[in-house]
Amino acid sequence: MSDETVTATHRVELDEPKCVASGQCVMVAPDVFDQRDEDGVAVVLDATPAADLLDDVREAVAVCPAAALRLVEL
Repeated sequence: MSDETVTATHRVELDEPKCVASGQCVMVAPDVFDQRDEDGVAVVLDATPAADLLDDVREAVAVCPAAALRLVEL
């Protein structure tokens, strides 16, 4: 068993007040995003997703109609 720690290379940011609850991010990257039951606003499930999820996150950022998402390189 390895004791290596995985260092995050990116961070997902959500500007919650801008979110229009379209759910596009959830459809594209369901391992990273969800929506609140009460109003549909996006929720970030994993702010530092694994490298194999980054393409999905980039697509979610691109398709967000409110430009409420960012993927920041650390």
